Amino acid sequence: KLDSVSPQYVTDEKGKKKSVILSISTFQELIEDIEDLAAVAERRDEPTISHQKFLAELKNDGLI
Repeated sequence: KLDSVSPQYVTDEKGKKKSVILSISTFQELIEDIEDLAAVAERRDEPTISHQKFLAELKNDGLI
């Protein structure tokens, strides 16, 4: 929600919002969210496998 971001606005002489000021941590969180969404969008059409099959593959590869 926008309220949890606590943005500050830079306005022009007429009070029209021109820019936003965010804390570095909030900005970094937003960038990470955008990157995650981009990765999901890029992989949207990839085939899926069941959780069981995924675990079996990890076990076969010695990763768990």
